Amino acid sequence: MKTNFKALLLVSALAMPLSGFAADGDAVSTKLSDTVITTKVKAAFAKDKLVSASDIKVETDSNGLVELSGTAKTKKEAEKAVLLAKGVKGVTAVKNEIVVAE
Repeated sequence: MKTNFKALLLVSALAMPLSGFAADGDAVSTKLSDTVITTKVKAAFAKDKLVSASDIKVETDSNGLVELSGTAKTKKEAEKAVLLAKGVKGVTAVKNEIVVAE
């Protein structure tokens, strides 16, 4: 069931329509690049058994800076999420705003 949810999450991210990308004033190609990086980070989370793809939010800016937020069950999960994000091509830096649940 968890694998199905992760797959559904990944497919949903990949199927996002392109029409709203230029709403913030950035070029569509820039927004597409940001979305590709975000999707690749989420896919890396979905493949990993330790990191919860549904509890950690991923946002990417036009410079390749990835911001992670949300909740991790353990410090080890948060650290692994940062490591996975840093390993994605196109990521220039990772800002870790993940809160570890107590």
